[in-house]
Amino acid sequence: MTPTIVLITVAVYLAILFYVAWRTSRGSDNSSFFTGGRSNSWVIAAMAMVGAAISGVTFISVPGWVAQSGFSYMQMVMGFIVGNCLIAFVLIPLFYKLNVISLYQYLDDRFGAKSYATGAWFFFISKMTGAALRAFLICAVLQTLVFDAYGIPFVANVAIMMALVWLYTRAGGVSSVIGTDLLKTACLIGSVVLCIIFMIKELGFGFGEAVSQVSSHDYSQLFFFEDGADKRFFWKQFLAGVFMSIATTGLDQDMMQRTLSCKSPRDSQKNLVISIFLQAAVIFMFLFLGVLFYIYLAGKGITGGAESFFPMVDAAGNTIIADSDQVFSYIATKSGLPLIVGILFVLGLISSTYSAAGSAMTALTTSFTVDILHGTKRYDEKQLTTVRKRIHIAMAVMMGIFILIFNACKNTSLIDMVYTLASYTYGPILGMFAFGIFSRRHTADKYVPFAAIIGVGLSLLLQMNSERWFGGYQFSYEILLFNAAFTAIGMWLLSLKKETK
Repeated sequence: MTPTIVLITVAVYLAILFYVAWRTSRGSDNSSFFTGGRSNSWVIAAMAMVGAAISGVTFISVPGWVAQSGFSYMQMVMGFIVGNCLIAFVLIPLFYKLNVISLYQYLDDRFGAKSYATGAWFFFISKMTGAALRAFLICAVLQTLVFDAYGIPFVANVAIMMALVWLYTRAGGVSSVIGTDLLKTACLIGSVVLCIIFMIKELGFGFGEAVSQVSSHDYSQLFFFEDGADKRFFWKQFLAGVFMSIATTGLDQDMMQRTLSCKSPRDSQKNLVISIFLQAAVIFMFLFLGVLFYIYLAGKGITGGAESFFPMVDAAGNTIIADSDQVFSYIATKSGLPLIVGILFVLGLISSTYSAAGSAMTALTTSFTVDILHGTKRYDEKQLTTVRKRIHIAMAVMMGIFILIFNACKNTSLIDMVYTLASYTYGPILGMFAFGIFSRRHTADKYVPFAAIIGVGLSLLLQMNSERWFGGYQFSYEILLFNAAFTAIGMWLLSLKKETK
């Protein structure tokens, strides 16, 4: 697949993307930027949520990840389903009742300004790092496929991408994000389905034989109940999935902007329940595709090492694939498959990544304007528009800087990095909301930031020493639960201090 074909594919998609953004942003104001005007049907929101949840990291990282983790990711997905149902019937009524623009306004009403700021800042850090990590993915792939061929440095690649993301979200905000999410969902599902069809054809299988080959493969193991110390152990993955969903969907300004754009709480609940089952089906297809990839590579004599599996080498010992995140890219663009597979790969990747970066930039702009600057209280409509546009530019610049940092630091599977970061940055938010919803106690608001920071520190200490302290036990993403618990306990202790005054 030549750099020219990649550029043409990207250009065609971006032309469609900008057209959709233009159509959905006409007549927009601050209300449509922040909340979409609360006028979308649940069907539109549900389809947008599928696209929002399936990022470029999922697209490129999950198929390659099956070599190390099998289908264990589906254990987390089962937890996501339960978590989304809890969001639908616990958090949605609360947020609609309070009529919030930003979710973290709840913390202000419940505890005070310091708690509000703590939640907003932890969201800001989490969303900025997570979005930059996802955006880094497409920059890295396009650097290999296009920019290196023309001698264009990585920093210029990043600057071009962030300028394009800023342009298509600058006016419409949530309204544009939902419109482009629908485009992304169509491209994403179409790409993975067609890639599966082409891979089955290339392997010479019928559909039934492909299902049989995948289900009998070592990489298709779904449940892991044997070893409680294993990161893939069912209950660790399932519980992490439940609370990861609550934290990264229900308490995430980016994801909930789509849900709260629905006309009523009932529509929002339908959106959350239907969308998570659709997401589960799409993730399963990515895993299925991943096993087909490894069957294909084995047929070409490309295998992995006995311990870490990567790098993968050919019969002569030459390194072909350095890590799991390169599997899909290699097969789509360099393995000799029909050109259409490479085009579908690029289309699915750019659609998922541009949409994710755009929605994250909108959410960060909203959170910084509303939560940190208190813009809706301090400025009139004209001033608020000016401030919001300036912050939007600043978010694009900051995200670009974080992408450059990740380019220098990447050393593991991207999807693993996403969930690891989320376990630490969303933990305090989950702890604060849990304490607020499930207790009636008040706390010493001015000390809440310290409780949150100490909770993160204790969680990190626990994870770093778990194997030595607990006989080889390794924490996975369930460290999120301990992070949240430490924060909630800290707030409870501060509530005792408040009562003694």
